[in-house]
Amino acid sequence: MKQVLITGDRSGSGKTSITLALTALLSKNNRVQTFKVGMDYIDPSYLSAASGRPCRNLDTFTLSGHQIRDIFHFGCRDADVALVEGVRGLYEGADALTDIGSTASVAKVLDIPVVLVVSAQSITRSAAALVKGFQAFDRDVRIAAVILNNVKGGSHRAKAVSAIEHYCDVPVIGAIPRMEEMHLAMRHLGLVPYREGVGHRDFTARIATITEMIGKYVDLERFGALMKEVPPSPEYTTLFDLPAERDVRIGIALDEAFNFYYADLFDILHAAGADYVPFSPVRDRLPAADGYIIGGGYPELFVSELEANDRMREALNEVSKNGSPIYGECGGLMYLTDHMTLKKGWNDIPKDQEYQMCGVFHGETRMPSRRVVSYVEGTSVNDSPLGAALFRGHEFHYSEVVLPRDTRFAYQLSRGIGIQDNLDGAVIHNTLGSYTHLHPVASEGMFLHFVGLCRKNGHGSREPVKNPQVKEKTTKPNTPHEKL
Repeated sequence: MKQVLITGDRSGSGKTSITLALTALLSKNNRVQTFKVGMDYIDPSYLSAASGRPCRNLDTFTLSGHQIRDIFHFGCRDADVALVEGVRGLYEGADALTDIGSTASVAKVLDIPVVLVVSAQSITRSAAALVKGFQAFDRDVRIAAVILNNVKGGSHRAKAVSAIEHYCDVPVIGAIPRMEEMHLAMRHLGLVPYREGVGHRDFTARIATITEMIGKYVDLERFGALMKEVPPSPEYTTLFDLPAERDVRIGIALDEAFNFYYADLFDILHAAGADYVPFSPVRDRLPAADGYIIGGGYPELFVSELEANDRMREALNEVSKNGSPIYGECGGLMYLTDHMTLKKGWNDIPKDQEYQMCGVFHGETRMPSRRVVSYVEGTSVNDSPLGAALFRGHEFHYSEVVLPRDTRFAYQLSRGIGIQDNLDGAVIHNTLGSYTHLHPVASEGMFLHFVGLCRKNGHGSREPVKNPQVKEKTTKPNTPHEKL
């Protein structure tokens, strides 16, 4: 199997469009497994669509080196190519003096070659100085090649390419012209999710144009030649490989309003003995289940449809009062409040608009508020629906949830903002709603605790489905993040 990582010299370098196109081109003749560095849902939705396989996230702030290798090996099974997309600039991370959370740290954990995408707008010889600096900054990161983006013309290209190859001794395998068509559609929290945009003709046409242009200006043969060739390894056992009997059924909200899930969640649930059933809060009835997960997304863009489906809202309120475990994450938290208010001026609306939500939490969601994108670190109390744990995650929202002063919170944050005053994870009955997004592998113990609560709620009434090829899994409590 071949392996490579594509990163940028900065945010906005064009690495996402380039990685997307290379994934689509390579997938014509190969089974391509993609990965995304960092805690992000939207870029992986594009890479999953391009490869036909679920993209998986790798993040050294939330995950240990062992967990990253587990995810990587599990995802790469039966793949021909592993393609990793970086996050922001190569060395950007959780703080200034370590590489934790950076693309560089993932490259070192996996010992994988790096292709550096450089935005060459208005620079030629200086591009060589930039690449030279990236090479010298951390000698344990192997920059195997460069792709130039935002190149103006033939003279610009020739000068930049010759300078980089002369001074840095790495090949330039592509030089992409500056074109407006190379940019993907954006929104207040980043790219428009693939699931939402794919139905629109201009969206699909733009992706096709990007793929065609990258195929024209990047040398695919040289790109393939610089990848790390890894021989087939002996069977590698991962944390996903030990499913118990599947005797629990969990409903997962999955539609255009709620689709921010890490691919590993579904495998972690299976390994914990749970089957899942997807449902749409926009258009469905609530399915029968032992518990429910409502992930993040853009509920603010579908508030009228969510309000109109009063059967769903009333059913969620009822099962919450009856003690069914419910976990709402960010968008899910917003949906579980009494109502959502879109403020005047939001998407050009002429006045405030209020929409009824589920009313599980007696409070209000206000949209917009200040934009929050940050890592989170904290502790969860023992009587939480997700159990006692030390955890790391991230916040990613543009809203504010206002709850009563007597609200019970499960999370105390040492890093991050949460719902209020560094508190997050509002709890009522067996329902927990938080702004914190958890990675299901990093917080495996919390998800196992939730599945156990769902199992107790279902009283083991479901007929277990055994997998005779695996051993019983032993659950261990969450432990602090280990050093890489």
